[in-house]
Amino acid sequence: MTLSTSRFALSLLSAALVFGLSACGNKDGKKVATQVVAKVGSEEISVHQINQVLSRTFTEGTTPDAAQAMSRVVLEKLIDQQIAVDQAIENKLHRTPEVLSQIEAARREILTRAYMQKIASALPKPSAEDAKTYFAEHPQLFSERRIFNVQEIVAPVAAGTAEQLRRLASTSKPIEEAAAWLKSKDIKFAGGSATRAAEEIPLALLAQVSALKDGQSTVFEAPESITLLHVISSQRVPVDEATALPRIEQFLGNQRASEAVAANIKQLRADTKITYMGDFAKSGGTAPTTVLATTSQAEAADDKAKTAIEKGVAAFK
Repeated sequence: MTLSTSRFALSLLSAALVFGLSACGNKDGKKVATQVVAKVGSEEISVHQINQVLSRTFTEGTTPDAAQAMSRVVLEKLIDQQIAVDQAIENKLHRTPEVLSQIEAARREILTRAYMQKIASALPKPSAEDAKTYFAEHPQLFSERRIFNVQEIVAPVAAGTAEQLRRLASTSKPIEEAAAWLKSKDIKFAGGSATRAAEEIPLALLAQVSALKDGQSTVFEAPESITLLHVISSQRVPVDEATALPRIEQFLGNQRASEAVAANIKQLRADTKITYMGDFAKSGGTAPTTVLATTSQAEAADDKAKTAIEKGVAAFK
């Protein structure tokens, strides 16, 4: 069953719940359609509440019978939840400082997400041509995609460290020699092995890694660390255009939304008077401009390039 068929099954289930359930008959003996599926004391649980939960958990391939069973499970959970809510209110827990702060935090997150979604929904969707262009411009992610078995050493920035690691990398020396040299200089470092698909490598570094042949190494420098990466082996696992295009369109849409939100918040910050107080005022500087985000959104990731690629093509593994 396709995703669209599954969603159609969910729609049929919702309609059945809405129109199949009815309130008490009126004087004419006619039944009145209702969206209430259960009452817990005086509180009502509606089909919309069930659908809201199902929309977050519904998976491709679910049959109508399975959807019916899932709706029953969700309803029972919502009943349990309402009973707990009633008890919490009866015990005045909703008035405690801790709960009030959590409710306010949830409110802020919901409103933030709604505003970001409003900005994103106003953007034009990426076209098929946009996706084809991206496919052609990033062969390392698609037609030339590889999965790498690598060894890595990460060391802090220190005098002479980068030069020595680059020298070892250029001569394709075993990574154990780099580790021995760092130990001899009493430089603490971290190391290990990993398997990384192309889409798991930050886009800014992917071209450099993809240029390596098996047995070769390279060095990446960051403000506070130096990484020596050695490719033990790799294998070609290409992704064809037909498979890639829908994911690319999704990625481009996410990227545009992230950029639009960032630009919008940057402008709003410029137009808003912001006064830092207390210890934050003593720093003498302003906070860096960031994309307003919630803890449930991938856009909050610091590594923008990696986040974008993971969104767009992680499903290709």
